[in-house]
Amino acid sequence: MTAMSLNPFTDIAPEVSQALDQGKPVVALESTIITHGMPYPANSRMAADVEAIIIEEGAVPATIAIVNGRLKIGLSAPEREALAQVTGAMKLSRADLAFALSEGRTGGTTVAATMLAAHLAGIRVFATGGIGGVHKGAEQSFDISADLEELGRTPVIVVSAGAKAILDIEKTLEVLETKGVPVVVHGSDVLPAFWSRQSPVKAPLRLDSAEAIARFQAARDAIGVVGGMLIANPIPEASEIPAQIMEGHIREAVARATKNGVTGKAVTPFLLAEMLDITKGESLKANIALVENNARLAARIAIALHGLR
Repeated sequence: MTAMSLNPFTDIAPEVSQALDQGKPVVALESTIITHGMPYPANSRMAADVEAIIIEEGAVPATIAIVNGRLKIGLSAPEREALAQVTGAMKLSRADLAFALSEGRTGGTTVAATMLAAHLAGIRVFATGGIGGVHKGAEQSFDISADLEELGRTPVIVVSAGAKAILDIEKTLEVLETKGVPVVVHGSDVLPAFWSRQSPVKAPLRLDSAEAIARFQAARDAIGVVGGMLIANPIPEASEIPAQIMEGHIREAVARATKNGVTGKAVTPFLLAEMLDITKGESLKANIALVENNARLAARIAIALHGLR
């Protein structure tokens, strides 16, 4: 789909538009990690570094966000810096993406909203930190991220470090299986747990290269399978926080959320902020490392897909 057909609400950055028109590999990036996931200026540095990694690998980055009622497919450096400092940004998913457009609002796009926008623009690969999923206690709260629904319906490859470890990973995997979403662990026989390389959950599928992932997607395309694919990419070993340490930290953060009555969309940003406090900044370092690692793999997948055309 071209920039013209996406009007009247969409602006595609010139370098992204040119790459799409020429069929070059493009990697989408979300923006809630900028608006809600990290404090300034770490969020700004991270966003710039991740884009640089994708360029170094030979692909074109496209950070997606809503800025003053415009759907941005790719941000300029000044736009990215301004977004990193904005206060009161919305956290946008499928349900309220069009609301932000119609009301001229600014917001960061979640996994679900970024997938939707990427697909509209013709981008097939998307790198993020971790996906949303089934929250602990969802049997009472019914708190299940729209990310899982989007993965079931929108044909974009999502490269993440797995579901965020603050979630119920086993239940998240069950929902993805029900929705027919392939969950592929890159180079490991167990699912990663965001800040940690390993969880107790066995990998549903394993592939060890970007080329193999691209071939898998090509086979899905050939037989007409719709929907997304989740690539779970373990955080680099040197940057991980072992799961047994994180378990205690997560319990404390969840207890703080419960005590403060935090619910709905506010839960994940609250828990991530509390984890930053509890770990004395170590969770932020790990978060940056895993996002960079995912961007590198996503760029290689995009290039491998381009090579199969």
